[in-house]
Amino acid sequence: MAQTITQKILARAANRKFVETGENVWLNVDILLTHDVCGPPTFDIFREKFGSGAEVWDPEKVVVLPDHYIFTENEHAHRNIDLLRKFSKEQNLPNYYDVGTDRYKGVCHVALAQEGYNLPGTVLFGTDSHTCTSGAFGMFGTGIGNTDAAFILGTGKIWEKVPESMKFIFEGQMPDYLAAKDLILQILGDIGTDGATYRAMEFDGSAVYSLPMEERMTLTNMAIEAGGMNGIIAADNVTEAYVKERTGKPYEIFNSDPDADYHSIYRYKVEELEPVVAMPHSPDNRATVRSVQGTRITKSYIGSCTGGKLSDFVMAAGILKGNTVSIPTNIVPATVEVAQSLETELVEGQPIRKILEDAGCTIARPSCAACLGGPSDTFGRSEDNDLVVSTTNRNFPGRMGSKKAGVCLASPLTAAASAITGKLTDPREFLR
Repeated sequence: MAQTITQKILARAANRKFVETGENVWLNVDILLTHDVCGPPTFDIFREKFGSGAEVWDPEKVVVLPDHYIFTENEHAHRNIDLLRKFSKEQNLPNYYDVGTDRYKGVCHVALAQEGYNLPGTVLFGTDSHTCTSGAFGMFGTGIGNTDAAFILGTGKIWEKVPESMKFIFEGQMPDYLAAKDLILQILGDIGTDGATYRAMEFDGSAVYSLPMEERMTLTNMAIEAGGMNGIIAADNVTEAYVKERTGKPYEIFNSDPDADYHSIYRYKVEELEPVVAMPHSPDNRATVRSVQGTRITKSYIGSCTGGKLSDFVMAAGILKGNTVSIPTNIVPATVEVAQSLETELVEGQPIRKILEDAGCTIARPSCAACLGGPSDTFGRSEDNDLVVSTTNRNFPGRMGSKKAGVCLASPLTAAASAITGKLTDPREFLR
């Protein structure tokens, strides 16, 4: 019987040849991810339910990447890191990337890819809703709660319902003024923040496969903003090249059958799309940038698992080169690798870091930073009456700090153009 790529991957994890949408199955987990916010309560539940002397099912399959509240003086944030260290030491977890050491990586969803944990055909669960980012690698990735994560720690298994799939097909050649962020915001405006609830969001089409891996990750990253269980893009030569550069681990490529059933199919021609933003206070509050052009903003923020990858800064630097920002513009590389690449990657003959600094941007150390607000001393945190244009993924009240601030979600191109003018600005104004 015909299956989608998501069905096939879950069937593999269930040691079956076929799974029906809507049925519940036991899955064997390939990787469990956790971080400094959800790791400590997950570990507490594990000890409570499995016993104080219990051992995790497979230390090699547990990845602990602190990233949320890192560069802060907050004592509670520091305690969470201490708890991660303690548990990782007790359990002899080799894949703990400690803060303050040369093992520290940065934002977990980007680090998973860079460190070779994202393998086509596998299943990865994480105590973070944006774990769906990993689906860009032709694998199944989704977020879970601390109790489910504790159960995986003890058993290596999880009980899941097989989701229906929705397909989003983008055809054509990507214009230089569009980014993957525009594509996913377009979808969110069309289907709403509950339009894909507990469904797989499968991305396809020539425009999708023209994107580099980091841009594909932007698409799958925001599947959860539509309520999606997972986002997924079938692996191709680009995927394989990225994976093989980082790991020699085996993997298996799956593709949807041509006659697989879908809940719905959406088709787009990218040449007909425009740069868009999500205005406060919801990711589906879509508007074309031109329709809100001139709206005054107080800050620009380029960072996060959605918009802090090297490809995001390449796009931003292309706009900012030779220009000066007129508002505070905060740059937060997602990972240490990205931060180091800002020194070596050139745009029009200049290192990206120099372009950003010459434009007047402030560059922070790699972490989640203000994407989710954080303690009061968090870099880039919004303040009362701010209106921030941001490459992050959520713009609910208080998401980036103050509940009296607004956040406009945008691509790195739009965030950079708006930083120069101090107003929401279509990037085409600087790409002529």
